[in-house]
Amino acid sequence: SKSKDSILEKSNILLIGPTGSGKTLLAQTLAKILNVAFTIVDATTLTEAGYVGDDVENILVALLQAADDDVEKAERGIIYIDEIDKIARKSDSASLTRDVSGEGVQQALLKIIEGTVASIPPKGGRKHPQQELIRIDTTNILFIVGGAFVGLDRVIKRRSGTKAIGFGAKVVKDPKKSVGEILADVEPEDLLKFGLIPELAGRLPVIAPMKELTEEDLIRILKEPRNALTKQYKKLFELEGITLSFTEGALEAVAKKAIARKSGARGLRSVMEEAMLDVMYELPSDEDATDCVINEQVITQGDYPVILYDKADSKKSA
Repeated sequence: SKSKDSILEKSNILLIGPTGSGKTLLAQTLAKILNVAFTIVDATTLTEAGYVGDDVENILVALLQAADDDVEKAERGIIYIDEIDKIARKSDSASLTRDVSGEGVQQALLKIIEGTVASIPPKGGRKHPQQELIRIDTTNILFIVGGAFVGLDRVIKRRSGTKAIGFGAKVVKDPKKSVGEILADVEPEDLLKFGLIPELAGRLPVIAPMKELTEEDLIRILKEPRNALTKQYKKLFELEGITLSFTEGALEAVAKKAIARKSGARGLRSVMEEAMLDVMYELPSDEDATDCVINEQVITQGDYPVILYDKADSKKSA
């Protein structure tokens, strides 16, 4: 039948989104759901073969190790290459020196991403003639490539913006859009202008732009996941016999501060650490304390949290 003659091929994915928007977590969660071998590689450490740094083929060594040295399992795995935007060409003009960690790495990635049989040393490192090599077919390995692509929004604006010249020209005010909304209009030609080589852009047929996280998203991240920050701090205080609680106002203030820092979900921990540092140091030595309440003022003004005591119904605030 015709269906038996059809061969299914993979579609590699390019994730574009601001820092802390969940690109890496998305890839990790996908691998966990599918129950396949998964590895994360930093594109900035890669160099062309023969230069100081990691060979591009070493990413397959990391995947093989994640698959417990099972070649068949590794050949159905997922590789997430992070910070791909950091190896973009810096300019359209030809460079006088060889770009071994930028455009050179992009060219080295081409065959592995598309599908080839690569020979890799069992323990990684450089190849030498005396060692036995392991052959891995990358045809069915899914490559997810991610990056923040800072400045890509300006490239998209220049392409999509209308230009008007002359006295009779109609001046149209640009609607105010967030970076995430602008990235949603990305085209392959924008990636080429940013610095990806056409061959690499062509091997990433699925482009998935991600929006920056909103205040509501960050509040949910603080409360809902199994490893949510509020749950982690509550557990730490629980070990000292103290019940920790956060008001809704405090969580909103944490989210607002994290948005102002423009570091996405990663900014939540630094805001929380800043607010909790003193009380985490002092409270374990206070034997009478039973409850600690974090309110909005603790986050916004640096006030001391409200402490409830067992013996007297008093509150400590400084």
